[in-house]
Amino acid sequence: MQRESPYPMVSVDEAQRLITAHITPLDVEVIDVLRESADGRVLAEDVYGIEPLPDVPKAGVDGYALRSADGDAPRRVVAEVTAGATPGLRVEAGSAVRIMTGAPVPEGADAVIAVERTEERDGVLIVQHAPRAGENIHTIGQDIAAGQLVLARGTALGAAEIGLLATVGRARAIVYRRPVVAVLATGDEVYEPDGEVFPGGVRDSNRYALMAAVREAGCLALSLGIARDDVNVQRAAILEALDRADVLLTSGGVSMGTRDLIKPLLAELGTVHFGRIAFKPGKPTTFATIERSNSERLLPLLTFGLPGYPVSSLVSFEVFVRPALRRLQGDARPDRPQVRVTLRDPISPSPDRPEYQRAIVSWEDGRLMARSTGRQGSSRLLSMLGANALLIVPAGTEAHPAGAELDALMTGPLAPQGMSVL
Repeated sequence: MQRESPYPMVSVDEAQRLITAHITPLDVEVIDVLRESADGRVLAEDVYGIEPLPDVPKAGVDGYALRSADGDAPRRVVAEVTAGATPGLRVEAGSAVRIMTGAPVPEGADAVIAVERTEERDGVLIVQHAPRAGENIHTIGQDIAAGQLVLARGTALGAAEIGLLATVGRARAIVYRRPVVAVLATGDEVYEPDGEVFPGGVRDSNRYALMAAVREAGCLALSLGIARDDVNVQRAAILEALDRADVLLTSGGVSMGTRDLIKPLLAELGTVHFGRIAFKPGKPTTFATIERSNSERLLPLLTFGLPGYPVSSLVSFEVFVRPALRRLQGDARPDRPQVRVTLRDPISPSPDRPEYQRAIVSWEDGRLMARSTGRQGSSRLLSMLGANALLIVPAGTEAHPAGAELDALMTGPLAPQGMSVL
């Protein structure tokens, strides 16, 4: 067994810098955003409005279109205009037109008074106040001007963005291709979750958790199964990823044991950019690139060797892999939001490395409060359950008391106030 790692320890910032330096957004493709699943896809083009919206003045409320110059005098109601009606009607002095929300405002009218502020008797309109010019009228280009930038390249598509594309008549859009991420579990002790497990064995939770995290990050997950602790078996799995994937995630086999084969294989097949991080949990996390020779994929295979402990694997994914996957998709905002939180519980640091502890953050009494998810062992997957944040705890020997503040990486939406933990 090796007594000392050949890889120098790098900081979290340096590890993230090295990863980012080797990332280029993938090629692009055209998709039908109205009929395909476009959620989470990232635009590879700027999208502009072609025509002003609205294209004609429109009523902002149900009511009556009229002339403001007539003041609060009664008017004759001469017609009714509904949404979708063809413009052409004209409002003369002393008259008004019944109008529905979204309908084009007739010529001559410069205001719309809400129906709640009127009374209509035998075709005569009585108003409660003299309308102001422009009242309750949506003007031309008020929502989107002709030529206005609507969505910028690098924008991730969600409900509002897809709605905007439809609004400006863009059924098709150029987006970055979704990365194919291969996930490989390693180890003689690892078994399929639904199969027989021999004494001392473990069920493969890492591969399935990582594939779920890969899909949540907007990528296509490819399972490479379980590779036993045999150098030829694991080499063959890595070469399969080289042909089929853009990114490879391995689980286990990156520590100092005699059966930890991933780092030597990555050094044989490619370039290891770092093999240890001053970071807890996940010190042995490794990043390498493998160049391609006989493959349709032009960019190197980005390979992340993740630890075998379940918590270490998922936390390392959040801190290092997920931002890389979002950058590959051209996301202009690839990082999780970082916030300042107040501790509800005392937090003990690691003496030698910054630690990313699992926490539940909620909004309480006008501030963000964080509570621990309990025991933070690398093998205790329950510490991830319900967690929506990773507390960034600097290395040290003094505990951070309740009421102290720390930075936190938000990994999910705010939790309900007082949410309990296991």
